[in-house]
Amino acid sequence: MLLSRLLESTGYKGKFKDREISFITDNSENVTSSSLFVCIKGARGDGHQYGRKAAEKGAAVVCEHSIGAKDEIIVKDTRRAYADFCGAFFSNPAKRMKLIGITGTNGKTTTAFLLKDIFEKNGYKCGLVGTVQDMAGDTVFHSERTTPDSFELNCLFSKMTERGCEYCIMEVSSQALSQGRVDGLTFDCAVFTNLTKDHLDYHKTFENYSAAKKKLFSMCRTGIINIDDEKGLYMTSGESCQSVTYSLLSDTADYTAKNIVQSPGSTEYEIIHKNKRIKVHLRIPGVFSVYNSLAAIVCACQEGIPIEKAAEALKDSKGVKGRAEVVPTNRNFTVIIDYAHTPDGLENILKTLRAFAKGRIITVFGCGGDRDKSKRPVMGEIASELSDYLIVTSDNPRSENPQEIIKDILKGCKNAEITVETVENRRKAIERALAIGEKDDIILLAGKGHETYQILGDKKIHFDEREIVSEYLNREVIE
Repeated sequence: MLLSRLLESTGYKGKFKDREISFITDNSENVTSSSLFVCIKGARGDGHQYGRKAAEKGAAVVCEHSIGAKDEIIVKDTRRAYADFCGAFFSNPAKRMKLIGITGTNGKTTTAFLLKDIFEKNGYKCGLVGTVQDMAGDTVFHSERTTPDSFELNCLFSKMTERGCEYCIMEVSSQALSQGRVDGLTFDCAVFTNLTKDHLDYHKTFENYSAAKKKLFSMCRTGIINIDDEKGLYMTSGESCQSVTYSLLSDTADYTAKNIVQSPGSTEYEIIHKNKRIKVHLRIPGVFSVYNSLAAIVCACQEGIPIEKAAEALKDSKGVKGRAEVVPTNRNFTVIIDYAHTPDGLENILKTLRAFAKGRIITVFGCGGDRDKSKRPVMGEIASELSDYLIVTSDNPRSENPQEIIKDILKGCKNAEITVETVENRRKAIERALAIGEKDDIILLAGKGHETYQILGDKKIHFDEREIVSEYLNREVIE
């Protein structure tokens, strides 16, 4: 696209020699002579420091003040300009679909997949942007982060519209909101799941984290809110969007779940809405699955799908890889992989397992390095209180010493009635759990979920817990 056309379509002005733009980026390392480089101020540096370098490579530069480049476009807010330019570069594909945004600490991924199931079983073609994978209809793309940057995001939107998608269901992270990655988008519906302490290494305070999440509800027509969470009503307060509420605890909500019946492989409940009672059957265990599915059903209803059809669509849904995922073992114990990496997430999965466990719950977990340290002892306390046997190990230590992370976790492990082991090597920790597994035990591998890698220092190594379980058990049989 010609630079002049790009500026004309966005309303920005500048001094430049017209040229063809093939790529828009905020990373100076990716710049070519046909790039538009956007100088963005971030937590780790200011892109304006690299603007001259980008200009020397022949790129046109977008900046908030002159950097002396030959071709530069000066704007008030480069983050917003980046989003605007990326949208225009792809001919604003987001405007040709309805967008559904889902935010919260836990439950985003499962809610997104369940909602996609509902829409597709009711005849709508959908795209998906999320933690596990991105999708355009049936085509799957690798996902590097929950919400991509503006260029990648609009590239995905374009692929969705090319494949005839009518909806895009997005997980919207707090970082994406605070960094303006979704600026300029309008969401038909925005869903709030819950909020617990997470990402405080980035946001610094819980108030900042809450405010980042709230931003989504200034960008939507309808806010779908879990009022059982203390931050629920805050999300739409002062915003112009319509507010629709759901709950498991309050009869004042627009949609309420009642008569919940749990079993090891399923959950049943009733939705009460306007004096109607609608039965829901899920092939996913846990009270958290009630919250996730209820949010998905409410959202579908707001988009015009009858509540009975929305509920019916979920009866065969199998959930998401890495979320309460049962790993085949051919043994008399059960292995479950779950992404639980927050105190609330760990508590939810352990309470779910506790509800139907016949034997011991053996928990293997660690905490990520270079991330919020305050949650480590909290998760240690939860794990020690709700497990029968605890193996504290590594997760993604990144640049931190794994032993120091383990020490932080152990500060919270105060239950003297259970055995607590420390095994730094995560593979060996998993193998240890499998070695001591007995009839009716449940072995929970928490923290990694869908991830198939481990970050050690600056290296990213292949690490798939499903493979580790299979390899160990097969080796044991051979031996």
